[in-house]
Amino acid sequence: MRTVDEHLTEILGGVAALPPLDLALLEAQGTVLAEPVTAPVPLPPFDNSAMDGYAVVAADVAGATEAEPVVLPVVGDIVAGDPGVSAIRTGLTARIMTGAPLPAGADAVIPVEWTDGGAATVRISRPAPAGNYIRRSGEDVLAGQTVVEAGTRLGATQIGMVAAVGRSHVAVRPKPRVVVVSTGDELQEPGRQLAPGQIWESNSYMLTAAVVEAGGVGYRQATVHDEPAKVMEMLEDQLVRADAIITSGGVSMGTRDVVKEVLSGTGTVRFHKVRMRPGKPQGFGLLEGTPIFTLPGNPVSAYVSFQVFVRPALRVMQGLPPEPPATVGAVLAEDIKSPAGLRHFVRGRLSFNRSHYTVTPAETQGSHQLGSLAMANALIALPEDAEALPAGSHVEVMRLP
Repeated sequence: MRTVDEHLTEILGGVAALPPLDLALLEAQGTVLAEPVTAPVPLPPFDNSAMDGYAVVAADVAGATEAEPVVLPVVGDIVAGDPGVSAIRTGLTARIMTGAPLPAGADAVIPVEWTDGGAATVRISRPAPAGNYIRRSGEDVLAGQTVVEAGTRLGATQIGMVAAVGRSHVAVRPKPRVVVVSTGDELQEPGRQLAPGQIWESNSYMLTAAVVEAGGVGYRQATVHDEPAKVMEMLEDQLVRADAIITSGGVSMGTRDVVKEVLSGTGTVRFHKVRMRPGKPQGFGLLEGTPIFTLPGNPVSAYVSFQVFVRPALRVMQGLPPEPPATVGAVLAEDIKSPAGLRHFVRGRLSFNRSHYTVTPAETQGSHQLGSLAMANALIALPEDAEALPAGSHVEVMRLP
């Protein structure tokens, strides 16, 4: 058997970042930026008002009080988007709207709340220092400044920032297109009646959703029965649209493990036993240049295998570091046992208590028991040499998405 790290190293050596694409901003949401984005001009590009009010020379209102307001003639209105070049001199004021360019000669803005709101003349009852309620050019972003770094996943705020510097398109690593398929004669599609000996197929739904959570585009393929010719035909058909393929089931030691049968010796696909629980039987390789991950059929084994092996590979394909889900240190709430020599991923509930995290192992840990996985929010990662840990021990815990 190989170790978890050995298997992951082989996988990461077999995948590469997808070539960049030039996408419109809203099409790029959720993708990873392949280039730094810089500002061609400062933001704001000009001094502007932070309030609705009056642009003034600060010295003119230095003595204003409620009892003795300063009265100034209003020489015009300046609105946001005003293309005209305006100016005032000492002793005058102009009404100004939020976001409107500050007129030349003015060095402060008086909020309308400090005035009587006059249109021809205005009574100002409070003084203001120079710079009052003025947004200075470049105070947000300087010209030439990098506003979004390469390798950033583009969310709403990043897309807003890219638009704010005038870009309508960006070069990004596209979301990996991942085809997910389950195999097995015993599997029936949800919504259909079960025949004796059948179960409803769930792995492909779960793994397709996991692909989306990892930043990819998931395509669920209908369940394929254990017929070698049909399985191989299906896989070859999917290569035209897939950046990667995930299968679940048919990779163990049974006489009808069809995925292992049809892929052994095909391309670079190889099958191994990995020192882990759950998820010992694993396979990986390139099928006509496309990465294919062959995961176990038990649902918990398939899901854990995805988080440990597939998720880091999908990150590499997006130009990101090959990281598993985030881990935190936690204190065990109960005693726990682990098989010697295997890295054990134990389902648990993680909670924050006062100053530290506590994790409680799920009562059931069978690789077929999806119920305890659905209730878990974390995997306790126990190293190969941890055979028994008492409550109070410190452990590493992998947060689940």
